[in-house]
Order: sequence, then structure tokens, then C-alpha cells
Amino acid sequence: QVQLVESGGGLVQAGGSLRLSCAASGRTLSSYVMGWFRQAPGKDREFVAGITWSGGVTTYAESVKGRFLISRDNVKKMVYLQMNNLKPEDTGVYYCAANYLKLTQVAGAYDYWGQGTQVTVSS
Repeated sequence: QVQLVESGGGLVQAGGSLRLSCAASGRTLSSYVMGWFRQAPGKDREFVAGITWSGGVTTYAESVKGRFLISRDNVKKMVYLQMNNLKPEDTGVYYCAANYLKLTQVAGAYDYWGQGTQVTVSS
């Protein structure tokens, strides 16, 4: 079992930055692929970024490439999402998720989820 708790969300103006954190407890975090997803009101949950267990491979949604950076610290059991040049369309609840098998953009492949943290970008 892995428990995930996100933090770092908030209200920011367009062009600003936020850094989301995901704290993991339970089993060794290094065994898991980690991902960030988001869900805007009335929309499906969508993939944002993912990182392999070693941190050696990352992948991003096209809409955030060049603006967001995912990283992890397996010793501290933390995963981060640095979000720069935020846009109003980045608004949503951001979720951290863990997957034991492979790096994928498919939400259904992730086994553990946090409760989410709200990010609101004003124009």
C-alpha cells in the first residue's frame, strides 16, 4: 500500500509559477512509477506528467511541455511538479498517482491516488 498526499496548490496569476509536492508513505516509493494528473470542472481527468522509478525517464502532456517539470526524491519519498508560465487552462485539481508497472498516460493503470490539490490560474 502507498498513501499519497499532495500540497502546494493555490491561486496564481497567469504567467506565475507553483510547485506541487506529493508525499508518499507506506511501501518504498522507488518501486513505483509516479504520475501527475489534473481534472478541470466538467472534464475528464487528464495526464500531466510522469516519471520512472529511477527518475531517468520523464514524459509530459503536449500542453505542458517546456513549462512543467516533474522530479522525485526516493529517499525523501517525495515527487514534485514545478509549474511555470501557468495559463488559465491549467486550472484544476491536481492528483499524484503511483503505478507499479510502467510509465503510462492512462489513468486506469495507476493503483494509488492522492486526494488532490486545487490549482487556480487567473487571467
